[in-house]
Amino acid sequence: MIQLYFFAGIILALLIGYLMGSVSFAVVVSHLLGLRDPRSFGSGNPGATNVLRGGNKLAALLTLLGDAAKGWAAVVLAAWAVGRGWLPDAALPLAGLGAFLGHVYPVFLRFRGGKGVATALGVLLALQPWLALATALTWMIVAVVTRYSSLAAIIAAIFAPFYYILGGGVAWRMDALTASVVVVISGLLLARHRDNIVRLMAGKESRIGAKKK
Repeated sequence: MIQLYFFAGIILALLIGYLMGSVSFAVVVSHLLGLRDPRSFGSGNPGATNVLRGGNKLAALLTLLGDAAKGWAAVVLAAWAVGRGWLPDAALPLAGLGAFLGHVYPVFLRFRGGKGVATALGVLLALQPWLALATALTWMIVAVVTRYSSLAAIIAAIFAPFYYILGGGVAWRMDALTASVVVVISGLLLARHRDNIVRLMAGKESRIGAKKK
């Protein structure tokens, strides 16, 4: 009975997180503001960076906040359910993983989603705020210095698991499941940026603020 409760809770957390993550704020915000679908220009990626390439900073900001908020909300909702005994503790990181997977492979967009940077940050913010801060600062420093959003995301994704391990037992309590989720999210972020890595190496990657035809 306990095992059934545990596995049912895990599946439910993943499913709810996935459905929340599948809501693409890039598409929703662009539609509400009467802008072009972000999948129709630039990199074709439904994310804040590509929305910014369309020239509307407000839309890009709202997309960034929305994508981060859904990752945060998925974990917070799971925490609320855990607090009431409806879900096992494992639901927290798994709900975050579900939200990230939903953004990257959204059922509402035929499984063609964004890179997941903002959503991953929202998940980290809910799981460990200090970890999210360290990761965000890493992204910001690299982005400001190089003006490459993709390079900033790649480096931040590489450092996030190391931050979590180094801070474990010092800045936060560390557990194997959360560590595994952070590693999986980081690995998928790197995989989603493989084309960016190729363009960076070739010197053809677009910088922040540059418009693509």
